[in-house]
This record gives sequence, C-alpha cells and structure tokens, in this order.
Amino acid sequence: MTPIRSVCVFCGSRTGRNPAHAAAARALGAGIAEHGWRLVYGAGDVGLMGEVARAAMAAGARSMGVIPVHLMGREKGKRDLGHLVVTEDMHERKKVMFMNSDAIVVMPGGAGSLDEFFEVLTWRQIGLHRKPIYLLDTDGYWQPLIGLMNHVIAEGFAEQGMHDYYTTLPDVPQVLDHIRMAFS
Repeated sequence: MTPIRSVCVFCGSRTGRNPAHAAAARALGAGIAEHGWRLVYGAGDVGLMGEVARAAMAAGARSMGVIPVHLMGREKGKRDLGHLVVTEDMHERKKVMFMNSDAIVVMPGGAGSLDEFFEVLTWRQIGLHRKPIYLLDTDGYWQPLIGLMNHVIAEGFAEQGMHDYYTTLPDVPQVLDHIRMAFS
C-alpha cells in the first residue's frame, strides 16, 4: 500500500492586496486534493491559510492543521479538520508541520511565512533534511527575496549551492507538477 504523501503549505494569515494570491491558494488546495495528497498547514481559517484549506477540504483532501494555543482565536483555528494539533508555541508548530510533511510549499505571506521558509531552508542547508521546498512566486511576489538571497551569496554569507535547496516556480500547475515528480 502506497503511503499518503503530505504537502506542508506555509502562507499568510491574510489574503494580501493581490487577488491572484487567494486564487493561487484555492488552486493549490484543490490540486493537493486532486493528487490524493494530505494538506498540512497552520490550521487557521483566515487569509491564504483559510483559502487553501477550504479548497483542499471541499475537493476531498485529508487535512492536518497545526496551531499554537495562543493563536486559536486570532487565526480562527479550523475545527473541522481531519486532524488538529494544538501546540504550545510557534517553534513547536513549525516542527510538527515539517515532521508531518514530505514537501513544503511557501506561498506569499508576511514575517511568519518568511520565518517558516528560513527555518526549513536552514535545516536543509545544514543537512537535517532533503525534502523539496518550493516558493510559489505568484505574480513575482518572491522576487525581492530572490534578490536578497543573491545578495547574501554575493557577499559571501552563503554558498552558491544554497539556490539548490529550494525551487522558485511562478504558478500552481508547475508547483503541483514538481511535487508529483518528487513523489514519484
């Protein structure tokens, strides 16, 4: 029996100003379900988190939400998930999400999404995992981050190979295709 593959989605607890981000979240959620994968995400029912979860669940995906106790009210923790884990803090949340996933997708978001991306990127850089990390660059959202990463490398604070630890993709179909190939 083939194990269920899980995709961790890090994304904003807001939808942002560009409607393309919410559309991409819905498409990603639906695509996760279509491929028979489980969604692992921050358990919030707001922002891009809510969009991706509602779309995934509406299309029949299994779901696992992970939320720290102090955010249950603020992020309106979804209670209709297949599996809900309430953690003590943000660090434990990231670890539980990471440990229960086979691939990571980072959608547009704010400081929290950046923190999540840099944590899994650092863990990859120091050899703690080999899980694929995908930046979903909807409408070029992550281009300033890519510029910063290039600057970090150019200034000698990281090896050129750091770019090999993540893949930047412009749209949901390409992200889903890369995940499918990684799971093959």
